[in-house]
Amino acid sequence: MENNIIIDNPEINVYLAALDSSNSGIIITDNRLSDNPIIYCNKTFENISGYSRDEIIGHNCRFLQGKDKSQTERYEIKNAIIIGENSKTVIRNYKKNGDLFWNELNISPVRNADNEVTHFIGVQNDITKNKKLINELENERESVNRKIAERTKALQENDNFLRGIIQTVREGLLVLDAEYRIVSVNNHFLRTFKVEYNDTIGKILFEIGNGQWDISALKKLLIQILPTNNPVIDFEVEHDFPHIGKKIMLLNAHRIEFDNEYSDRILIAIEDITERRDIENRKDDFLSVASHELKTPLTTIKGITQLLQRSRHKTIDEKFFDNLDKLSNSVDRLNILISEMLDTSKIQSGYLRSNKKNVIINDIIKESIDQLHPAMRSHRIVYRSDMDFTVHADDLQIQQVLINLISNAAKYSPDSDVIEITSDKVGNFIKVSIKDFGVGINSDDQEKIFKRFYRSTEIEKKFSGLGIGLYISSEIIKNHDGTIWVDSQDTIGSTFNFTLPIYEHFIT
Repeated sequence: MENNIIIDNPEINVYLAALDSSNSGIIITDNRLSDNPIIYCNKTFENISGYSRDEIIGHNCRFLQGKDKSQTERYEIKNAIIIGENSKTVIRNYKKNGDLFWNELNISPVRNADNEVTHFIGVQNDITKNKKLINELENERESVNRKIAERTKALQENDNFLRGIIQTVREGLLVLDAEYRIVSVNNHFLRTFKVEYNDTIGKILFEIGNGQWDISALKKLLIQILPTNNPVIDFEVEHDFPHIGKKIMLLNAHRIEFDNEYSDRILIAIEDITERRDIENRKDDFLSVASHELKTPLTTIKGITQLLQRSRHKTIDEKFFDNLDKLSNSVDRLNILISEMLDTSKIQSGYLRSNKKNVIINDIIKESIDQLHPAMRSHRIVYRSDMDFTVHADDLQIQQVLINLISNAAKYSPDSDVIEITSDKVGNFIKVSIKDFGVGINSDDQEKIFKRFYRSTEIEKKFSGLGIGLYISSEIIKNHDGTIWVDSQDTIGSTFNFTLPIYEHFIT
Protein backbone atom coordinates (compact mmCIF):
# COMPACT_ATOMS: atom_id res chain seq x y z
CA MET A 1 0.00 0.00 0.00
CA GLU A 2 1.43 3.38 -0.94
CA ASN A 3 2.23 5.94 1.73
CA ASN A 4 0.40 8.80 -0.02
CA ILE A 5 -2.93 9.96 1.39
CA ILE A 6 -5.21 11.49 -1.25
CA ILE A 7 -7.44 14.26 0.09
CA ASP A 8 -9.75 16.38 -2.03
CA ASN A 9 -8.02 19.56 -0.91
CA PRO A 10 -5.07 20.84 -2.97
CA GLU A 11 -3.64 22.91 -0.14
CA ILE A 12 -3.58 19.96 2.30
CA ASN A 13 -2.11 17.70 -0.38
CA VAL A 14 0.72 20.20 -0.82
CA TYR A 15 1.40 20.04 2.92
CA LEU A 16 1.36 16.24 2.91
CA ALA A 17 3.74 16.16 -0.07
CA ALA A 18 6.05 18.52 1.80
CA LEU A 19 6.00 16.26 4.86
CA ASP A 20 6.78 13.23 2.69
CA SER A 21 9.83 14.97 1.21
CA SER A 22 11.26 15.85 4.62
CA ASN A 23 14.55 14.28 5.70
CA SER A 24 13.10 13.88 9.17
CA GLY A 25 10.65 11.17 10.17
CA ILE A 26 7.26 12.72 10.92
CA ILE A 27 4.27 11.16 12.64
CA ILE A 28 0.89 12.49 13.74
CA THR A 29 -1.04 10.93 16.61
CA ASP A 30 -4.69 11.45 17.57
CA ASN A 31 -4.89 12.46 21.25
CA ARG A 32 -8.68 12.11 21.16
CA LEU A 33 -8.47 8.36 20.62
CA SER A 34 -7.64 5.70 23.18
CA ASP A 35 -3.87 5.22 23.64
CA ASN A 36 -3.05 8.19 21.35
CA PRO A 37 -2.52 6.03 18.19
CA ILE A 38 -0.46 7.01 15.13
CA ILE A 39 -2.73 8.16 12.26
CA TYR A 40 -0.07 9.40 9.82
CA CYS A 41 3.60 8.82 9.09
CA ASN A 42 5.79 10.04 6.25
CA LYS A 43 8.10 7.99 4.05
CA THR A 44 11.22 8.92 6.02
CA PHE A 45 9.70 7.48 9.21
CA GLU A 46 9.10 4.20 7.37
CA ASN A 47 12.74 4.19 6.25
CA ILE A 48 14.04 5.02 9.74
CA SER A 49 11.94 2.38 11.52
CA GLY A 50 11.93 -0.33 8.85
CA TYR A 51 8.16 -0.75 9.26
CA SER A 52 5.66 -0.14 6.47
CA ARG A 53 2.91 2.39 6.97
CA ASP A 54 0.27 -0.35 7.31
CA GLU A 55 2.26 -1.84 10.20
CA ILE A 56 2.66 1.56 11.92
CA ILE A 57 -0.88 2.97 11.76
CA GLY A 58 -2.87 2.31 14.92
CA HIS A 59 0.10 1.70 17.22
CA ASN A 60 1.22 3.91 20.05
CA CYS A 61 4.74 5.33 19.47
CA ARG A 62 6.12 3.29 22.35
CA PHE A 63 6.12 0.13 20.21
CA LEU A 64 9.45 1.39 18.82
CA GLN A 65 11.08 0.78 22.21
CA GLY A 66 10.33 -2.97 22.04
CA LYS A 67 11.34 -4.67 25.27
CA ASP A 68 13.53 -1.72 26.35
CA LYS A 69 10.82 -0.27 28.60
CA SER A 70 12.93 1.07 31.50
CA GLN A 71 14.12 4.26 29.80
CA THR A 72 13.36 7.39 31.81
CA GLU A 73 12.74 9.24 28.56
CA ARG A 74 9.54 7.22 28.11
CA TYR A 75 8.12 8.83 31.24
CA GLU A 76 9.23 12.30 30.12
CA ILE A 77 7.36 11.82 26.84
CA LYS A 78 4.31 10.44 28.68
CA ASN A 79 4.22 13.43 31.07
CA ALA A 80 4.56 15.89 28.20
CA ILE A 81 1.58 14.27 26.45
CA ILE A 82 -0.49 14.31 29.65
CA ILE A 83 0.05 18.03 30.24
CA GLY A 84 0.05 18.89 26.53
CA GLU A 85 3.42 20.52 26.09
CA ASN A 86 6.45 20.33 23.81
CA SER A 87 9.13 17.76 24.53
CA LYS A 88 12.59 17.07 23.13
CA THR A 89 14.31 13.82 24.04
CA VAL A 90 16.85 11.33 22.76
CA ILE A 91 15.61 7.77 23.20
CA ARG A 92 16.68 4.26 22.22
CA ASN A 93 14.41 2.80 19.54
CA TYR A 94 14.50 -0.46 17.61
CA LYS A 95 13.87 -1.08 13.94
CA LYS A 96 11.64 -3.84 12.66
CA ASN A 97 14.67 -6.12 12.26
CA GLY A 98 15.72 -5.51 15.88
CA ASP A 99 18.56 -3.05 15.18
CA LEU A 100 19.03 -0.29 17.74
CA PHE A 101 18.93 3.33 16.63
CA TRP A 102 19.11 6.50 18.66
CA ASN A 103 16.12 8.73 18.00
CA GLU A 104 16.12 12.48 18.54
CA LEU A 105 12.42 13.07 19.12
CA ASN A 106 10.62 16.41 19.18
CA ILE A 107 6.89 16.32 19.94
CA SER A 108 4.51 19.27 19.77
CA PRO A 109 0.82 19.43 20.68
CA VAL A 110 -1.84 20.68 18.25
CA ARG A 111 -4.70 22.56 19.89
CA ASN A 112 -8.18 23.41 18.61
CA ALA A 113 -10.11 26.65 19.04
CA ASP A 114 -11.04 25.57 22.59
CA ASN A 115 -7.35 25.14 23.46
CA GLU A 116 -7.80 21.36 23.69
CA VAL A 117 -4.96 19.13 22.56
CA THR A 118 -6.32 17.11 19.64
CA HIS A 119 -3.14 15.78 18.08
CA PHE A 120 0.61 15.54 18.57
CA ILE A 121 3.21 15.95 15.85
CA GLY A 122 6.45 14.02 16.31
CA VAL A 123 9.60 14.88 14.38
CA GLN A 124 12.24 12.13 14.51
CA ASN A 125 15.87 11.97 13.42
CA ASP A 126 18.19 8.97 13.49
CA ILE A 127 21.33 10.28 15.27
CA THR A 128 22.93 6.90 15.87
CA LYS A 129 26.12 7.83 14.05
CA ASN A 130 26.48 11.00 16.09
CA LYS A 131 26.28 8.96 19.30
CA LYS A 132 29.39 7.02 18.48
CA LEU A 133 32.71 8.78 18.91
CA ILE A 134 35.45 8.35 16.33
CA ASN A 135 37.82 6.84 18.89
CA GLU A 136 35.27 4.22 19.88
CA LEU A 137 34.75 3.29 16.22
CA GLU A 138 38.49 2.96 15.69
CA ASN A 139 38.90 0.86 18.81
CA GLU A 140 35.97 -1.32 17.80
CA ARG A 141 37.35 -1.83 14.31
CA GLU A 142 40.74 -2.79 15.67
CA SER A 143 39.08 -5.16 18.13
CA VAL A 144 37.02 -6.79 15.39
CA ASN A 145 40.06 -7.15 13.12
CA ARG A 146 41.98 -8.69 15.98
CA LYS A 147 39.19 -11.15 16.71
CA ILE A 148 38.88 -12.09 13.02
CA ALA A 149 42.63 -12.71 12.82
CA GLU A 150 42.57 -14.81 15.98
CA ARG A 151 39.51 -16.73 14.79
CA THR A 152 41.02 -17.37 11.36
CA LYS A 153 44.24 -18.64 12.93
CA ALA A 154 42.26 -20.87 15.31
CA LEU A 155 40.23 -22.31 12.42
CA GLN A 156 43.36 -23.05 10.44
CA GLU A 157 45.15 -24.65 13.39
CA ASN A 158 42.16 -26.77 14.37
CA ASP A 159 41.14 -28.07 10.95
CA ASN A 160 41.37 -31.70 12.03
CA PHE A 161 39.37 -31.02 15.15
CA LEU A 162 36.60 -29.35 13.11
CA ARG A 163 36.53 -32.23 10.65
CA GLY A 164 35.90 -34.56 13.58
CA ILE A 165 32.98 -32.45 14.72
CA ILE A 166 31.53 -32.39 11.19
CA GLN A 167 31.47 -36.18 11.12
CA THR A 168 29.32 -36.28 14.28
CA VAL A 169 26.65 -33.84 13.03
CA ARG A 170 23.36 -35.57 12.18
CA GLU A 171 22.88 -33.55 8.99
CA GLY A 172 24.49 -33.98 5.61
CA LEU A 173 27.39 -31.52 5.36
CA LEU A 174 29.26 -30.63 2.19
CA VAL A 175 32.07 -28.20 1.44
CA LEU A 176 32.36 -27.10 -2.20
CA ASP A 177 34.99 -25.06 -4.03
CA ALA A 178 34.32 -22.30 -6.56
CA GLU A 179 33.74 -24.90 -9.30
CA TYR A 180 31.16 -26.70 -7.14
CA ARG A 181 33.51 -29.65 -6.65
CA ILE A 182 33.13 -31.47 -3.33
CA VAL A 183 36.09 -30.71 -1.06
CA SER A 184 34.70 -32.36 2.08
CA VAL A 185 31.72 -34.51 2.97
CA ASN A 186 30.54 -36.08 6.21
CA ASN A 187 29.39 -39.66 6.79
CA HIS A 188 25.77 -38.70 7.39
CA PHE A 189 25.46 -37.40 3.82
CA LEU A 190 27.04 -40.57 2.42
CA ARG A 191 24.68 -42.83 4.40
CA THR A 192 21.51 -40.84 3.73
CA PHE A 193 21.97 -40.49 -0.02
CA LYS A 194 23.69 -43.86 -0.65
CA VAL A 195 26.91 -42.59 -2.24
CA GLU A 196 30.54 -43.67 -1.73
CA TYR A 197 33.30 -41.41 -0.44
CA ASN A 198 35.63 -42.12 -3.38
CA ASP A 199 32.81 -41.37 -5.84
CA THR A 200 32.14 -38.03 -4.14
CA ILE A 201 35.38 -36.18 -3.23
CA GLY A 202 36.68 -34.08 -6.11
CA LYS A 203 33.51 -34.57 -8.15
CA ILE A 204 31.16 -31.78 -9.20
CA LEU A 205 28.09 -31.95 -6.96
CA PHE A 206 25.63 -32.01 -9.86
CA GLU A 207 27.36 -35.07 -11.37
CA ILE A 208 27.61 -37.45 -8.40
CA GLY A 209 25.41 -40.55 -8.27
CA ASN A 210 25.14 -40.72 -12.07
CA GLY A 211 23.66 -37.23 -12.22
CA GLN A 212 21.11 -37.74 -9.42
CA TRP A 213 22.09 -34.38 -7.95
CA ASP A 214 21.49 -32.47 -11.17
CA ILE A 215 18.61 -30.65 -9.46
CA SER A 216 17.42 -27.33 -10.94
CA ALA A 217 16.38 -25.90 -7.54
CA LEU A 218 19.80 -26.75 -6.08
CA LYS A 219 21.55 -25.10 -9.04
CA LYS A 220 19.44 -22.01 -8.54
CA LEU A 221 20.48 -21.88 -4.88
CA LEU A 222 24.20 -22.22 -5.59
CA ILE A 223 24.52 -20.31 -8.87
CA GLN A 224 21.95 -17.52 -8.55
CA ILE A 225 21.21 -16.95 -4.86
CA LEU A 226 24.42 -17.67 -2.97
CA PRO A 227 26.76 -15.43 -5.05
CA THR A 228 24.97 -12.40 -3.57
CA ASN A 229 27.06 -13.17 -0.45
CA ASN A 230 23.93 -13.69 1.64
CA PRO A 231 23.49 -16.96 3.51
CA VAL A 232 20.66 -19.17 2.32
CA ILE A 233 18.44 -20.27 5.22
CA ASP A 234 15.93 -23.16 5.15
CA PHE A 235 15.72 -23.48 1.36
CA GLU A 236 13.37 -26.39 0.66
CA VAL A 237 14.14 -28.75 -2.22
CA GLU A 238 11.99 -31.73 -3.26
CA HIS A 239 13.51 -34.32 -5.58
CA ASP A 240 12.81 -37.88 -6.70
CA PHE A 241 16.11 -39.79 -6.64
CA PRO A 242 16.13 -42.83 -8.97
CA HIS A 243 17.76 -45.12 -6.40
CA ILE A 244 16.47 -43.90 -3.01
CA GLY A 245 13.09 -42.41 -3.92
CA LYS A 246 11.48 -39.06 -3.17
CA LYS A 247 13.25 -36.80 -0.66
CA ILE A 248 12.28 -33.46 0.83
CA MET A 249 15.42 -31.60 1.91
CA LEU A 250 15.98 -28.41 3.92
CA LEU A 251 19.17 -26.67 2.79
CA ASN A 252 21.28 -24.02 4.51
CA ALA A 253 24.25 -22.63 2.63
CA HIS A 254 27.00 -20.14 3.52
CA ARG A 255 30.04 -18.76 1.81
CA ILE A 256 32.97 -19.39 4.17
CA GLU A 257 34.39 -16.03 5.25
CA PHE A 258 37.97 -15.16 6.26
CA ASP A 259 39.38 -11.69 7.00
CA ASN A 260 36.03 -10.15 6.12
CA GLU A 261 36.31 -11.39 2.51
CA TYR A 262 34.43 -14.27 0.93
CA SER A 263 36.64 -17.21 0.02
CA ASP A 264 36.09 -19.86 -2.64
CA ARG A 265 34.45 -22.31 -0.22
CA ILE A 266 30.74 -23.04 0.19
CA LEU A 267 29.34 -24.88 3.23
CA ILE A 268 26.02 -26.69 2.69
CA ALA A 269 23.95 -28.36 5.42
CA ILE A 270 21.28 -30.75 4.10
CA GLU A 271 18.54 -31.99 6.44
CA ASP A 272 16.29 -34.80 5.23
CA ILE A 273 12.80 -33.77 6.39
CA THR A 274 10.87 -36.32 4.30
CA GLU A 275 9.70 -38.32 7.32
CA ARG A 276 8.93 -35.23 9.38
CA ARG A 277 6.83 -33.72 6.58
CA ASP A 278 4.99 -37.02 6.16
CA ILE A 279 4.19 -37.06 9.89
CA GLU A 280 2.95 -33.45 9.73
CA ASN A 281 0.72 -34.26 6.74
CA ARG A 282 -0.68 -37.33 8.48
CA LYS A 283 -1.33 -35.28 11.60
CA ASP A 284 -3.23 -32.64 9.61
CA ASP A 285 -5.15 -35.39 7.78
CA PHE A 286 -6.02 -36.97 11.13
CA LEU A 287 -7.22 -33.64 12.53
CA SER A 288 -9.42 -33.11 9.49
CA VAL A 289 -10.90 -36.64 9.46
CA ALA A 290 -11.33 -36.83 13.24
CA SER A 291 -13.04 -33.44 13.32
CA HIS A 292 -15.49 -34.42 10.59
CA GLU A 293 -16.25 -37.76 12.25
CA LEU A 294 -16.85 -36.15 15.64
CA LYS A 295 -19.26 -33.57 14.25
CA THR A 296 -22.02 -36.09 13.51
CA PRO A 297 -22.37 -37.72 16.97
CA LEU A 298 -22.01 -34.34 18.64
CA THR A 299 -24.88 -32.96 16.57
CA THR A 300 -27.00 -35.90 17.71
CA ILE A 301 -26.04 -35.39 21.37
CA LYS A 302 -26.81 -31.69 21.13
CA GLY A 303 -30.23 -32.39 19.59
CA ILE A 304 -31.19 -34.90 22.27
CA THR A 305 -29.96 -32.54 24.99
CA GLN A 306 -32.11 -29.71 23.66
CA LEU A 307 -35.18 -32.00 23.53
CA LEU A 308 -34.62 -32.98 27.17
CA GLN A 309 -34.12 -29.35 28.19
CA ARG A 310 -37.48 -28.43 26.67
CA SER A 311 -39.23 -31.22 28.59
CA ARG A 312 -38.91 -29.65 32.04
CA HIS A 313 -41.52 -30.95 34.46
CA LYS A 314 -42.13 -30.41 38.16
CA THR A 315 -41.86 -34.13 38.85
CA ILE A 316 -38.28 -34.23 37.61
CA ASP A 317 -35.50 -33.21 39.99
CA GLU A 318 -34.10 -29.76 39.10
CA LYS A 319 -30.57 -31.12 39.63
CA PHE A 320 -31.12 -33.29 36.55
CA PHE A 321 -31.67 -30.18 34.43
CA ASP A 322 -28.65 -28.42 36.00
CA ASN A 323 -26.51 -31.33 34.89
CA LEU A 324 -28.20 -31.25 31.50
CA ASP A 325 -27.27 -27.57 31.14
CA LYS A 326 -23.66 -28.40 31.98
CA LEU A 327 -23.72 -31.17 29.39
CA SER A 328 -25.07 -28.74 26.78
CA ASN A 329 -22.32 -26.20 27.56
CA SER A 330 -19.68 -28.92 27.30
CA VAL A 331 -21.04 -30.00 23.92
CA ASP A 332 -20.90 -26.36 22.75
CA ARG A 333 -17.27 -26.03 23.87
CA LEU A 334 -16.40 -29.30 22.16
CA ASN A 335 -18.09 -28.12 18.97
CA ILE A 336 -16.03 -24.92 19.05
CA LEU A 337 -12.84 -26.94 19.59
CA ILE A 338 -13.67 -29.24 16.65
CA SER A 339 -14.43 -26.24 14.43
CA GLU A 340 -11.06 -24.72 15.34
CA MET A 341 -9.33 -28.02 14.52
CA LEU A 342 -11.08 -28.05 11.14
CA ASP A 343 -10.10 -24.44 10.47
CA THR A 344 -6.48 -25.22 11.39
CA SER A 345 -6.48 -28.13 8.96
CA LYS A 346 -7.95 -25.91 6.21
CA ILE A 347 -5.35 -23.20 6.82
CA GLN A 348 -2.49 -25.70 6.65
CA SER A 349 -3.83 -27.20 3.43
CA GLY A 350 -4.68 -23.82 1.90
CA TYR A 351 -8.43 -24.51 1.74
CA LEU A 352 -9.66 -21.77 4.09
CA ARG A 353 -11.72 -19.43 1.92
CA SER A 354 -13.34 -16.09 2.73
CA ASN A 355 -16.76 -15.01 1.45
CA LYS A 356 -16.12 -11.26 1.52
CA LYS A 357 -18.80 -8.63 1.12
CA ASN A 358 -19.46 -5.08 2.29
CA VAL A 359 -20.41 -5.14 5.98
CA ILE A 360 -20.60 -2.59 8.80
CA ILE A 361 -17.98 -3.38 11.42
CA ASN A 362 -20.16 -2.12 14.30
CA ASP A 363 -22.90 -4.59 13.38
CA ILE A 364 -20.44 -7.49 13.49
CA ILE A 365 -19.10 -6.40 16.89
CA LYS A 366 -22.56 -5.98 18.41
CA GLU A 367 -23.75 -9.34 17.08
CA SER A 368 -20.65 -11.03 18.52
CA ILE A 369 -21.33 -9.45 21.92
CA ASP A 370 -25.00 -10.55 21.78
CA GLN A 371 -23.97 -14.13 21.05
CA LEU A 372 -21.59 -14.20 24.01
CA HIS A 373 -23.83 -12.54 26.59
CA PRO A 374 -25.65 -15.72 27.77
CA ALA A 375 -22.34 -17.55 28.39
CA MET A 376 -20.51 -14.61 29.98
CA ARG A 377 -22.63 -13.62 32.93
CA SER A 378 -19.53 -13.10 35.07
CA HIS A 379 -18.26 -10.27 32.86
CA ARG A 380 -19.73 -6.97 31.68
CA ILE A 381 -18.78 -5.96 28.14
CA VAL A 382 -18.41 -2.21 27.60
CA TYR A 383 -18.39 -1.24 23.91
CA ARG A 384 -17.56 2.23 22.60
CA SER A 385 -17.65 3.46 19.01
CA ASP A 386 -18.59 6.89 17.72
CA MET A 387 -18.85 5.99 14.04
CA ASP A 388 -19.99 3.38 11.52
CA PHE A 389 -17.65 2.21 8.79
CA THR A 390 -17.94 -0.37 6.06
CA VAL A 391 -15.30 -3.04 5.57
CA HIS A 392 -14.96 -5.64 2.81
CA ALA A 393 -14.89 -8.83 4.85
CA ASP A 394 -16.29 -12.24 5.62
CA ASP A 395 -18.58 -11.27 8.49
CA LEU A 396 -18.67 -14.80 9.95
CA GLN A 397 -14.87 -15.05 10.02
CA ILE A 398 -14.46 -11.60 11.61
CA GLN A 399 -17.15 -12.58 14.10
CA GLN A 400 -15.13 -15.75 14.82
CA VAL A 401 -12.09 -13.58 15.57
CA LEU A 402 -14.10 -11.31 17.87
CA ILE A 403 -15.75 -14.17 19.75
CA ASN A 404 -12.36 -15.82 20.25
CA LEU A 405 -10.70 -12.63 21.53
CA ILE A 406 -13.63 -11.68 23.79
CA SER A 407 -13.90 -15.24 25.17
CA ASN A 408 -10.16 -15.23 25.88
CA ALA A 409 -10.48 -11.87 27.62
CA ALA A 410 -13.07 -13.39 29.99
CA LYS A 411 -11.18 -16.65 30.40
CA TYR A 412 -7.88 -15.02 31.35
CA SER A 413 -9.35 -12.38 33.67
CA PRO A 414 -11.16 -14.49 36.28
CA ASP A 415 -10.71 -11.86 39.00
CA SER A 416 -12.12 -8.99 36.91
CA ASP A 417 -15.65 -8.41 35.67
CA VAL A 418 -15.15 -5.85 32.88
CA ILE A 419 -14.06 -6.22 29.24
CA GLU A 420 -13.67 -3.04 27.18
CA ILE A 421 -14.10 -3.02 23.39
CA THR A 422 -13.41 0.00 21.19
CA SER A 423 -13.39 0.61 17.45
CA ASP A 424 -11.75 3.69 15.98
CA LYS A 425 -10.72 5.04 12.61
CA VAL A 426 -6.94 5.26 12.31
CA GLY A 427 -5.84 6.46 8.89
CA ASN A 428 -7.43 4.24 6.24
CA PHE A 429 -8.14 1.47 8.75
CA ILE A 430 -10.61 0.49 11.42
CA LYS A 431 -8.81 -0.51 14.62
CA VAL A 432 -10.70 -2.82 17.00
CA SER A 433 -9.35 -3.31 20.53
CA ILE A 434 -10.44 -5.84 23.18
CA LYS A 435 -9.05 -4.99 26.62
CA ASP A 436 -9.14 -7.14 29.74
CA PHE A 437 -7.77 -6.67 33.25
CA GLY A 438 -6.49 -10.17 33.78
CA VAL A 439 -3.28 -12.16 34.14
CA GLY A 440 -1.44 -10.46 31.26
CA ILE A 441 1.19 -11.89 28.91
CA ASN A 442 4.94 -11.57 29.38
CA SER A 443 7.00 -10.01 26.59
CA ASP A 444 8.58 -13.29 25.44
CA ASP A 445 5.22 -14.99 24.98
CA GLN A 446 3.74 -11.98 23.14
CA GLU A 447 5.97 -12.78 20.15
CA LYS A 448 4.80 -16.43 20.01
CA ILE A 449 1.13 -16.57 20.98
CA PHE A 450 -0.12 -16.31 17.37
CA LYS A 451 1.79 -19.45 16.38
CA ARG A 452 -0.06 -22.74 15.93
CA PHE A 453 -0.41 -24.82 19.15
CA TYR A 454 1.73 -22.39 21.19
CA ARG A 455 0.83 -22.05 24.87
CA SER A 456 3.10 -20.62 27.54
CA THR A 457 4.08 -22.82 30.48
CA GLU A 458 2.40 -20.59 33.05
CA ILE A 459 -0.87 -20.41 31.09
CA GLU A 460 -0.94 -24.18 30.60
CA LYS A 461 -0.75 -24.69 34.37
CA LYS A 462 -3.83 -22.56 35.06
CA PHE A 463 -6.03 -22.62 31.94
CA SER A 464 -7.07 -25.35 29.49
CA GLY A 465 -6.79 -25.03 25.71
CA LEU A 466 -4.95 -26.14 22.58
CA GLY A 467 -3.38 -22.85 21.47
CA ILE A 468 -5.03 -22.65 18.05
CA GLY A 469 -7.65 -19.89 18.50
CA LEU A 470 -5.17 -17.01 18.18
CA TYR A 471 -3.43 -18.76 15.29
CA ILE A 472 -6.72 -18.98 13.38
CA SER A 473 -7.58 -15.36 14.26
CA SER A 474 -4.19 -14.21 12.99
CA GLU A 475 -4.57 -16.06 9.69
CA ILE A 476 -8.09 -14.66 9.17
CA ILE A 477 -6.95 -11.07 9.76
CA LYS A 478 -3.95 -11.55 7.44
CA ASN A 479 -6.34 -12.85 4.79
CA HIS A 480 -8.31 -9.60 5.19
CA ASP A 481 -5.21 -7.41 4.62
CA GLY A 482 -5.13 -6.35 8.26
CA THR A 483 -2.74 -6.80 11.17
CA ILE A 484 -3.22 -8.23 14.65
CA TRP A 485 -1.11 -7.70 17.75
CA VAL A 486 -1.22 -7.60 21.53
CA ASP A 487 -0.17 -5.02 24.13
CA SER A 488 0.19 -6.55 27.58
CA GLN A 489 1.95 -6.57 30.93
CA ASP A 490 2.13 -9.35 33.48
CA THR A 491 -0.71 -9.23 36.08
CA ILE A 492 -2.13 -5.98 34.60
CA GLY A 493 -4.07 -7.24 31.61
CA SER A 494 -3.94 -7.46 27.83
CA THR A 495 -5.29 -5.51 24.88
CA PHE A 496 -5.67 -7.43 21.62
CA ASN A 497 -5.88 -5.17 18.58
CA PHE A 498 -6.58 -5.78 14.93
CA THR A 499 -7.03 -3.53 11.91
CA LEU A 500 -9.13 -3.87 8.75
CA PRO A 501 -9.02 -1.59 5.69
CA ILE A 502 -11.99 0.76 5.37
CA TYR A 503 -13.98 -0.23 2.29
CA GLU A 504 -13.80 3.14 0.52
CA HIS A 505 -9.99 2.96 0.61
CA PHE A 506 -9.92 -0.80 -0.02
CA ILE A 507 -11.54 -0.52 -3.46
CA THR A 508 -9.23 2.28 -4.63
